[in-house]
Amino acid sequence: MHALSTTLHTPLQFITPARQGLSSHHCCAPHERFASGTPTNHLLAALPASDWERWSHQMELVDMPLGQVLYESGSDLNHVYFPTSAIVSLLNLTASGACAEFATVGNDGVVGVPLLMGGISTNGRAVVQSAGQGYRMNRQVVIDELNAGGAVMQLLLRYTQALLTQVAQTALCNRHHSVDQQVCRLILLNLDRVKGNCLQMTQELLASKLGVRRESVTLVALALQRDGLIRYARGRIEVLDRQGLEDRACECYAVVKLECDRLLPPAPVDESEQWTIRHTGMRIG
Repeated sequence: MHALSTTLHTPLQFITPARQGLSSHHCCAPHERFASGTPTNHLLAALPASDWERWSHQMELVDMPLGQVLYESGSDLNHVYFPTSAIVSLLNLTASGACAEFATVGNDGVVGVPLLMGGISTNGRAVVQSAGQGYRMNRQVVIDELNAGGAVMQLLLRYTQALLTQVAQTALCNRHHSVDQQVCRLILLNLDRVKGNCLQMTQELLASKLGVRRESVTLVALALQRDGLIRYARGRIEVLDRQGLEDRACECYAVVKLECDRLLPPAPVDESEQWTIRHTGMRIG
């Protein structure tokens, strides 16, 4: 089993934190984007208006390309990231370079939880597994907010509890459930963090996240496709029967989702959904 950088279908050039540079191409001026309304990251959308107004001047909207390393094992965490359309994989690595995922973060959360717990570094790695964008904030701003207490601290601590639930359930799942169940769990977790029913995810990436052989994931993908649950081609997974995937997955997906729903605010409704509600009377969620 090789490290994530050598098991992806297309070799990736990891961008280490020290090399991350912002340019006009990779970053928008905060006020230009924030003026449009509610942010699409669920945590930021749940901030009280006064806190959001203060934070919006401390953030940068940045591109998060596929394979970018947001932090490495042992390195200082200089920023936290609130993904909006990107998905980030949190990994632990062995001395030989093998890796396995212990949590996934998307528009539901924040990358950099060790800072929330008083740490400056961690023994894990955070890698962008699905390209997109997110808000980046200097670590000192977050630390100052936590020290001040209040609504921001409570929200971030609730997210930390939800993330710990995902970590614990992932450990349980990897030890006691089949690869078939684990693949279904991962597909559902990632599907919750994107719009639509399609994921850009190779079999190599799935194998790396689970810490298993690619051949095991190939057999599962073929079975899921044969049973009409997904359509897989060239690193693209289209979910055809979500309920079927939920029935096939172990209880771990439901446990994590229920805990997140209990602890965290619901996802914001976008403008198109608000139009649908106003004009048809439909309820979203």
